[in-house]
Amino acid sequence: METQFHQTKAKKVVVSDLTFIKVKNKWHYVCIFVDLFNREIIGFSTGPNKDAGLVARTFSSIQGDLRDIQLFHTDRGSEFKNQLIDETLPAFQIGRSLKLSK
Repeated sequence: METQFHQTKAKKVVVSDLTFIKVKNKWHYVCIFVDLFNREIIGFSTGPNKDAGLVARTFSSIQGDLRDIQLFHTDRGSEFKNQLIDETLPAFQIGRSLKLSK
């Protein structure tokens, strides 16, 4: 599926990635969700672990109805492909742009 980077409606397509920063000599991770409509950060979470919990907390930080999101685009990292996220996306009728193998 080709990712549509030019959107005309807010929250239709959301992309996510993780990065890391050093805080007091320890690595911490930041997960952000960006709305491709206006490139606004609509959700974020931070924590000491790069895992599904970090991504789930980012979903929880989004204001408004998660069912407005039609497509979620990420890389193939394990923090995005696991049981927690596999259950979250269909619960809110959110499609995934990448077909990930188990």
